[in-house]
Amino acid sequence: MPSTMIFLNLPVADLERSKAFYERLGWKIDQEFTDDAAACVVIDDNISVMLLSQNFFHNFAQRPRAITTATVGAVYALALGSMHAVDTLVSAAVAAGAVEELHPDRRLQEMAIGMYGRTFLDPDGHQWEAFWMRGQ
Repeated sequence: MPSTMIFLNLPVADLERSKAFYERLGWKIDQEFTDDAAACVVIDDNISVMLLSQNFFHNFAQRPRAITTATVGAVYALALGSMHAVDTLVSAAVAAGAVEELHPDRRLQEMAIGMYGRTFLDPDGHQWEAFWMRGQ
């Protein structure tokens, strides 16, 4: 069955800090689904990120949450329309406090098959991959 939307639920240590970070990427906070325990960040019409305080996040998962400042729990990949869009997003993320991870060998492999990508870690260590693919 087809999906109509994607919601990523991410635990965050400081909800206000995380909201400010994602707003600096040009994404909007949907106030209708935001309170003192969670915030809905709208990336586009089909993708939203639910920032959940760590205490509130435990309502959604019985297993221990990943400590994303030390380990990778997942990689959130966003296909963008151009290499310039990739650079713009990652530059905004770094300016907002993200850490860019550099992967020179992987980047050379990607370029050989018509891809361009860059990786950044948000303030809680969640790993984002902004990329462009030839022909998308």
